[in-house]
Amino acid sequence: MRTPSTSRHLHRRRLVTAALTAAALIATTALSACGGSADAKDDAGTLRIGYQRFGGLSLVKARDATPGVQWSLFESGPALTEALKAGSIDIGQVGEAPPVFAAAGKIPFSVIGTSAPIPQGEAVLVKADSGYRTFADLKGKRVALNKGSNVHWLLVRLLEANNMTLQDIDVKYLKPAEGRPAFDNGQVDAWVIWDPYFALAEQPGVRVLADATGLASNREYVLAAPDAVEHRSDEIRTFLKRYREVTDWGIANPQERARILAPELKIPEDVTSRALARSAKPLAPVGPDIGDELQAITDSFISLGLIPGPVDMRSRIDDRFSEVFR
Repeated sequence: MRTPSTSRHLHRRRLVTAALTAAALIATTALSACGGSADAKDDAGTLRIGYQRFGGLSLVKARDATPGVQWSLFESGPALTEALKAGSIDIGQVGEAPPVFAAAGKIPFSVIGTSAPIPQGEAVLVKADSGYRTFADLKGKRVALNKGSNVHWLLVRLLEANNMTLQDIDVKYLKPAEGRPAFDNGQVDAWVIWDPYFALAEQPGVRVLADATGLASNREYVLAAPDAVEHRSDEIRTFLKRYREVTDWGIANPQERARILAPELKIPEDVTSRALARSAKPLAPVGPDIGDELQAITDSFISLGLIPGPVDMRSRIDDRFSEVFR
């Protein structure tokens, strides 16, 4: 006969096993997309693109077979920047915090493009019956997020806005595949997450406690390996032009965009439409203002002891492709 403690133990084991299985499936998908990763690195004629399930690059991949391009899927920005470090991709798309953590980790890359701000595309989710009405109500509570992702910066800004510190909450660093079951099963009190995971979690009984409006830009950033920038600039420029064209087309044709992207994202079309309505924004060039914005984020993370300093983000800005985004 099972005791209550035994049942709880088995339940926890099932949750952990499910989360690990989901994460492993995503990792396997990424490896398959790389064509085995190691072989892709040796293919000098192929531009290797790292993307996440969302953002403009997903639409480029879903809309047409771009010649000379090999795609690699990643669950989050930090995982993508690790691929830059390993030399297995040439270009990738991430949120606000991954470039900062990558630079602190001495990963070589340049920031060659960005997007308009997307503050509504990330949020803090709580259960509707939890009684939490403001972020300040989460003091002493368990808050889950992916370490080093865009939502990490949102958390910092929310703490500042509510005169709180990291010590005022119990932070649980969980990847999206781990965060969702932890949130659904009450193992955490709040989940800080981005689209499309955000849109997928917007079910009855879930409430948006806060988004990034007035707190964080939540831009997308296009990162490139220095070697690719120096030696394959024409190929990169050609690809970025296609990226810009497809992004603009998607904004002008939201219904068709959702129809095409839903199978790529493996989520329902109505969820895709809801997420894209708030999160699909035009691309934008980089310049000193973007360098200043990233440097401010970096300096804040350093002051909190989340990354070692000093880190010079302004030197990572490379505007040689900016005419593509204007």
